[in-house]
Amino acid sequence: MTKIADATFSGKTGSYQFKVYSSDTSFNDVGAVYVFTQRTVDSKGNGSHNLLYIGQAEELGKRISNHEKWPCVRQHGVNCICVHLDNNKPSRLKKEADLIAANNTPCND
Repeated sequence: MTKIADATFSGKTGSYQFKVYSSDTSFNDVGAVYVFTQRTVDSKGNGSHNLLYIGQAEELGKRISNHEKWPCVRQHGVNCICVHLDNNKPSRLKKEADLIAANNTPCND
């Protein structure tokens, strides 16, 4: 797992720090909030993200490798998976809901 960058995504009530990885990264089975994104980099080297799907998982590696949203996020140009580690399920669920409430992600139903 080689980190590309760091990113901060905001919800309605908080901001959360994420580590950015390429979309072909294999992850360990850790608790995390994750975001599938399409990352672009401008001429000054600054990255920005189009958020495609926001989720949370108890076992990130298993969840990502068998994710039912791969067809949708691929259709929208996914090239990164952003990860915010959190082993506390109630905390993850709160962060996931906060982020979803504040961001219009095309692959969240």
